[in-house]
Amino acid sequence: MHESPFTGFRTLLYKEVLRFWKVSFQTVMAPVLNALLFLLIFSHVLDRHVTVYGDIAYTSFLVPGLVMMSLLQNAFANSSSSLIQSKITGNIIFVLLPPLSYHQFYAAYVLAAVARGLFVGCGVLLVALPFVELSFAQPLWILTFAVLGGAILGSLGVIAGIWADKFDQLAGFQNFLILPLTMLSGVFYSIHSLPQLWQDVSHANPFFFMIDGFRYGFFGQSDVSPWLSLAVVGVSFVLLAALTLAMLARGYKLRA
Repeated sequence: MHESPFTGFRTLLYKEVLRFWKVSFQTVMAPVLNALLFLLIFSHVLDRHVTVYGDIAYTSFLVPGLVMMSLLQNAFANSSSSLIQSKITGNIIFVLLPPLSYHQFYAAYVLAAVARGLFVGCGVLLVALPFVELSFAQPLWILTFAVLGGAILGSLGVIAGIWADKFDQLAGFQNFLILPLTMLSGVFYSIHSLPQLWQDVSHANPFFFMIDGFRYGFFGQSDVSPWLSLAVVGVSFVLLAALTLAMLARGYKLRA
């Protein structure tokens, strides 16, 4: 009896999902608590003083940004931390030895990253709902940007995990690239409140389009056209997927 060519892929995907689920108190509940603290602090300070898109309360505006920020950061953390740990401990060899194509390797890590991101994002949304009034104007847009955003950050996590040789290199990648791009992407504000120069700078940040498109799914309003956001996010995913697959095909820093 021949084994299915997808057996290795399913096994690796199961291993990666189980890896974060076994410690879900740390990998899911802790990010949800962090986002809830952001919500409580910012809503207490600004909710009565700021409205967005004309009539949307600031707290309601803030929640989709916090959901997406948490989703993105945790998708990146899942794939990057798994790879760097496997490389440092040496057990990456057990993933590379089986007859697993690099496409399957990539898909397993990225899908697991998307799964963790979605779990965290749903957790943030659930704990926020008692505090805000949210509409779900375009649910399909919400799901599309959530999955694409998670896949992009999962791909970046694979790239960072392959490139980094030590935990401090990975921390540098996260602290000097992922964190600034996320925090300066319109999570806490509409870019129309910024001077024109900084609006232009925001338009060069692909994370802005992920969050703006995601927020459009809730309110039916956004800072830029959702179709533009979808195009930018879609192209970003294709380019990052191609780069990641090229690195895996060469065995960059994975195969001697």
